Amino acid sequence: MGAVCCRPQPIDFDGEVNLFHFMLLRCVGKGAFGKVRVVQHKQTRDLYALKYINKAKCVKMKAVPNVVQERRLLEEVDHPFIVNLRYAFQDDENCFFVLDLMLGGDLRFHLERLGHMPEDTVRFYMAQLSSALAYLHEMGIMHRDLKPDNILLDERGNAHLTDFNIAVHFGERKLTGVAGSMAYMAPEILMKRGYTYCIDWWSLGVCAYELIFGRRPFRGRSNSDLTYSISRDPLKWPEDADKKCSRHGIQVLKGLLERDPTKRFGCKPNGEGFQELRRHPWFKPIDWDTLESKEQTPPFTPDAKKANFDASHELEELLLEDNPLKAKARKANQENLSAEMKQMEEQFTSYDFKKMQRRSYYPHNQHLISTATATSSGLASSRPGTPANDLRVENSGLRVEGEGNGIMYTSNGNSLEINAGDDIMMKEKDTLRVDRMHEKDYS
Repeated sequence: MGAVCCRPQPIDFDGEVNLFHFMLLRCVGKGAFGKVRVVQHKQTRDLYALKYINKAKCVKMKAVPNVVQERRLLEEVDHPFIVNLRYAFQDDENCFFVLDLMLGGDLRFHLERLGHMPEDTVRFYMAQLSSALAYLHEMGIMHRDLKPDNILLDERGNAHLTDFNIAVHFGERKLTGVAGSMAYMAPEILMKRGYTYCIDWWSLGVCAYELIFGRRPFRGRSNSDLTYSISRDPLKWPEDADKKCSRHGIQVLKGLLERDPTKRFGCKPNGEGFQELRRHPWFKPIDWDTLESKEQTPPFTPDAKKANFDASHELEELLLEDNPLKAKARKANQENLSAEMKQMEEQFTSYDFKKMQRRSYYPHNQHLISTATATSSGLASSRPGTPANDLRVENSGLRVEGEGNGIMYTSNGNSLEINAGDDIMMKEKDTLRVDRMHEKDYS
């Protein structure tokens, strides 16, 4: 009798997606409110990354609007060089994002081990990421947190943009809210002049500079020092810059790190900025016609025999987690919920890419959405879709944009709230680091 009563319930794969549909595998990342695990769909056997966010912690940190916004934005986008949403659902404790899996690691991981990357490799990543940015900007979306930590490689070495927690829609009116990772913020954000999508092209330039030279172009010992450096310091180059980067490469970096957004590479309206960047001599080796179909061989292939992420997350899950993740049936009674919990319950809706069309929650974008992405329907996406079993790992936490005078800066996943008048050191070691290298100017 005991064996009969404990027999597992059959899984309804035709019903709404839930955690019972997935086999939980190793833990590969940790964020502010949850973790990231590799999971396998029990019916299709496809591998994904499961990002799960604890609802109670989310409410405590006043991050509910960010989580809902990220959920909605991810349903809207579908691009070969973006970590795409495949499923979304929730239970009583957590909200779940099921995303493309990338087992190649993030560029921060590889940069810390290599010191810097060859120019050809960085050019390939910049081509792929500029394609993703142009797509987002066409959709009226700015990412606002582009940095090596949020660029993930698949098992072949293709680059993908991830972490849309502070991404927002933009229109003709400029934004003024300060959000992102300070070292990668464009000067117009820090100077509070108002900004638009051009800030993403600046961040791309900071990333390219850092990947090629192993250091960031602007540095400071405190937030005020870093703000001054980004806003006013001349752009300088390491003594051996000409050995690591060609003249055409230097031109692209200077163009992306132009303080005047109207002159910055990528920023001409109606997509002309991206086309201008494509035509630059530095990108001559790139075959743009086959780039998005991933037919080209990436110049760097992650080592498949090694874990391209911090293995301590798995050990911590095994030894220290007092409430390990497991599939649980939902409670029938959802009354007496707080306003924030009710908001998540109502607005963090389920999504299944095999059964549902992608859509925008923003009316002005309705004409830009793919007709469908469901592979089972026979309809094709308007852009090349990222295969569901392309391998990836997301290793980033939530960021929260502060309200009022509060500003939330983030650096490599670590958040720090700074209120007006404060002069607080950034906690992340890479932000505090000041490289004492010989520098020279390029005219």
